[in-house]
Amino acid sequence: MLAIFRKEIQSFFSSPLGYVIIGLFLLLSSLFLWVFKGAFNLFDYGFADLTPFFLLAPWVFLFLIPALSMKSFSEEKSLGTLELLKIKPISTLQLVMGKFWGILVLCIFAILPTLIYVVAISNLGTTKGNFDSGVVLGSYFGLVFLMALYTAIGVFSSSITRNQILAFLLAVLLSFCFFYGFDAVSSLVSNGSTQRGIKEFGALYHFESIAKGVFKIQDSIYFVGLTLTFLLLTKLVIDGKLHKKAFLPILLTLFLTVTGAKFLDYRIDFTEDKRFTLSEQSKNSAKNLETPVIVDILLDGKLPPEFARLQDETLQLLEQFKAENNKISFNLINPLEGENQQQIVTELQNIGLTPANITTQENGKVSQELVFPWAMVNTGSRTVKVPLLKNKLGATTADRVNNSVQQLEYVFADAFSKLAITTKKQVAVIKGNNELEDIYLADFLTSIKDYYNIGAFTLDSVATNPQQTLEQLGNYDLALIAKPNNAFTDKEKYVLDQFIINGGKSIWLIDQVAMELDSLFNETGSNIATRINLNLNDFFFKYGVRINPVLVNDLYNTPIVLASGEDQSATYNPLPWPYHPMVFSKNNHPINTNIEAVQFQFANIIDTLSNTNKKTVLLESSPLSMAEGIPTEISLETISNPNPKETYVGKGNLPLAVLIEGAFSSAFKNRIKPFQYSEAKEEGGLNKMILIADGDVIKNQIRNGQPLELGYDKWTNSFYGNKEFLMNSLNYLLDDDQLINIRSKNVEIPMLDPQKISEQKTKWQLITVLLPIVLSLVLGLTFNTIRKRKYAK
Repeated sequence: MLAIFRKEIQSFFSSPLGYVIIGLFLLLSSLFLWVFKGAFNLFDYGFADLTPFFLLAPWVFLFLIPALSMKSFSEEKSLGTLELLKIKPISTLQLVMGKFWGILVLCIFAILPTLIYVVAISNLGTTKGNFDSGVVLGSYFGLVFLMALYTAIGVFSSSITRNQILAFLLAVLLSFCFFYGFDAVSSLVSNGSTQRGIKEFGALYHFESIAKGVFKIQDSIYFVGLTLTFLLLTKLVIDGKLHKKAFLPILLTLFLTVTGAKFLDYRIDFTEDKRFTLSEQSKNSAKNLETPVIVDILLDGKLPPEFARLQDETLQLLEQFKAENNKISFNLINPLEGENQQQIVTELQNIGLTPANITTQENGKVSQELVFPWAMVNTGSRTVKVPLLKNKLGATTADRVNNSVQQLEYVFADAFSKLAITTKKQVAVIKGNNELEDIYLADFLTSIKDYYNIGAFTLDSVATNPQQTLEQLGNYDLALIAKPNNAFTDKEKYVLDQFIINGGKSIWLIDQVAMELDSLFNETGSNIATRINLNLNDFFFKYGVRINPVLVNDLYNTPIVLASGEDQSATYNPLPWPYHPMVFSKNNHPINTNIEAVQFQFANIIDTLSNTNKKTVLLESSPLSMAEGIPTEISLETISNPNPKETYVGKGNLPLAVLIEGAFSSAFKNRIKPFQYSEAKEEGGLNKMILIADGDVIKNQIRNGQPLELGYDKWTNSFYGNKEFLMNSLNYLLDDDQLINIRSKNVEIPMLDPQKISEQKTKWQLITVLLPIVLSLVLGLTFNTIRKRKYAK
């Protein structure tokens, strides 16, 4: 076998055709990746990975490998040398394997110079070396597996004909059928389960799986099994023993191997951030399920490509959950299957399942399609709705799907956690000081009701029976105070103080300035911002914080929509509004990790004061922001006459949300108490609370009398991270860290640096186009030089 292997290598490098083939592969790859504009251009792609290369390479090798392998046996047959090889002291299997390994090693040699591409993306990343080596390694492994399959098909095709051109065409056809054919056939089927089952017989499905950076035993079995099958067929052809009866057991064995491999779920996640490995918290959420759980995935039928990917990722993730708990089962459902589709859509919307409206183009025709990216997790009489498509600010549908794939683990772990909850903690929504009406809290409260019991708790009875009120409040674990407008009495403060000192958690959403956007829609387009006296300064001071009655003016802001023109000629335009800061996460705490920008409206500023409590600033304004004192006139003319950028320099990064942790002291320590309480404490144990300097952070908008999703702006059709931030805050305060850890699982997406691309683009184009070709020529010439010297002796 070694002699045949050497012969193949020597014949390749002694022929100009070999250099031409490898050079053509490297030249085409480099031009498509680094020079030509298009879907494969890495500069346009923007990410520090080689996905475009590994999308392109299989198609290039689809033609390159048949060109290399077409003469392996066809030439031997046409020259009559095959019989001479048969009488040599080597077996037919050794002969076949020698040819196979010779061509495969040449192909591996061809891709070695492409490691220059890895160096290029490493240097062009936002930070040097900012790429996922696991994904790159997995992609190269996948490519080698695919090349081995192509090579086995090429050798087989060459064994059954003397005509090299016919061998080339047959190898291309068979390689195409195994690589893409099953995927193409699956698109003709509307049933999602059948569609996926067909795809699993194609090499593309398994190549993409390995290229993600995940080594699965079923993928390796697929490639090794199929490669060995074609090599065995080649041996039978050479021995003259290939007949119809031999085909059946071989194909049956192949079928059983491929289908049986699906039940082997061993995997290794090579990605650096382990993005395809369930966290321990996710595993626990599945293990805690004691009754059978059925997951209905509403993503069956003919789907746009990005949603087909979402379907596939969802199925793969649920397989991991099922491996942790076999009580979990899942199936695909087409919700639009049936005659009366409009009625079905209405019924789904009535239960809160919002469809995604997708624009598709086929044969020059543009059409609108509805897709319901939801799953229903069912156990007994309980059902949890799971949104599979994550709303993302300013993102296209494809970007939203990509972002949603990263959140799938959380949304299902979250659903399983909800079903496993047996004892819920208590949340009190404080009333009595003109807080936000229930309809403005509706979406947030609805979102947390699966985790916690919620109760409205009024402080009105404090005036007549403060001790009983305090005892009743003590039954709750957390108090939510959302945008009060009336001052708190000392008795009310003392009730809340003792609740906190006795271990009660609290979230405060406070406005110290009276100003609403609606108040500007008058003849003058202006109004005066004034102070709201809530009588809470001394209360917060003891905990180490203070809300300043000022307004934040921020150059990074969320727009408001204003009308221009009259009646039917009126147009609505989004315009920047500096008093609505768009606050990006600091990513310095589990509460604010991996959340979208949070929308504030007429926010105040929080001062942190020196004491023993730990203060963590969770959200702050941008570097280009400043505080405006009150009273002051707020006018819509600010839009057309903005402050110069210079006026903001050095005044920004103003705290807007602060987490306070520590052993709290009573705000009434060493003071006369508003009322006598026999179990009063002046020192408490370890506790935590969150203060947010804007009551509107929790406020959802309303349309047609119905609450909209918190964080959704109906005027600009934008989504913000208000709900995620508040959900994380609540979970953290109530020690539900499991959900936060899953939600904030950090998946780094390495990016290319636009500035580096601008400065170094030409340099790297020359390096990546010329250097791989030069390296392959140098190696080839070195081989020939060594070979000539050897035979000259």
